[in-house]
Amino acid sequence: MTGSCEGRVVVVTGAGQGLGREHALALAAAGARVVVNDIGAAAEAVAEEITAAGGAAVADAGDVSDWAYAAALVDRAVAEFGTLDALVNNAGVNRDRMLVSMTEEEWDLVLRVDLKGHFAPLRHAAGYWREQRKQGREVAARIVNTSSGAGLMGSVGQGNYGAAKAGIAALTQIAAVELARYGVTVNAIAPSARTPMTEAVFAERMRAPESGFDAMHPGNVSPLVVWLAGAESGDVTGRVFEVEGGSISVADGWQHGPQLSRDRRWEPSEVGPAVRELLRRAPAPAPVYGA
Repeated sequence: MTGSCEGRVVVVTGAGQGLGREHALALAAAGARVVVNDIGAAAEAVAEEITAAGGAAVADAGDVSDWAYAAALVDRAVAEFGTLDALVNNAGVNRDRMLVSMTEEEWDLVLRVDLKGHFAPLRHAAGYWREQRKQGREVAARIVNTSSGAGLMGSVGQGNYGAAKAGIAALTQIAAVELARYGVTVNAIAPSARTPMTEAVFAERMRAPESGFDAMHPGNVSPLVVWLAGAESGDVTGRVFEVEGGSISVADGWQHGPQLSRDRRWEPSEVGPAVRELLRRAPAPAPVYGA
């Protein structure tokens, strides 16, 4: 197998099924040596599929939101293949519920797995690359995070999931600036595809067609991940890309909008008219999904 990631070592989290599985297979087909992470036996099956096709992969089962395990996952990549070139943070769960019915457990689980499960591997991978730079080695490392339209626009019934995914988008922007000095780029994708999570919630939209282009196949997302994880993408960082079917777009996040200023403190009676004027000037926000 040869391609745009030839020889690069890539960790893919949550790679036992769905999007993560497709990313791992596509990265291997592009020449990467892949560490396939998931919490169960599915990671082993994906690694075996890669090696059977002539690629190089190892499975590593564990919870990426566990601090010690996330460090061990990075160490495993280096021990197995001699280095680490890219981290694809894909692991996540959802527990959809309207806010008035959501439990503390449902909130905590999603924030832990989705948001901390991005930060912990990112933190340990970044520490490895920082040490490499301190030792005078060249680093051309990549981090690809997984946000969601639920985090960018909001999604009714997904307050926990949307908050986690919005956090991932912000984490991506901050990490891109902080890690640039070490030769690391950080980007995120916001994919729309058929996965075990989306099939249950959006069954009709995610159903595969009987013929023609399967726009919701998770493999449609992976070419962007492969490119972002490869050497050619070194001039792109801090961006979030929406991807669905055959479409890729750049998500444009919060921007400073219209402003009204005084050289004194605002009076409460002045605030209402000022806010209405600002809203009149500002573009309408993108609608929340499901509203």
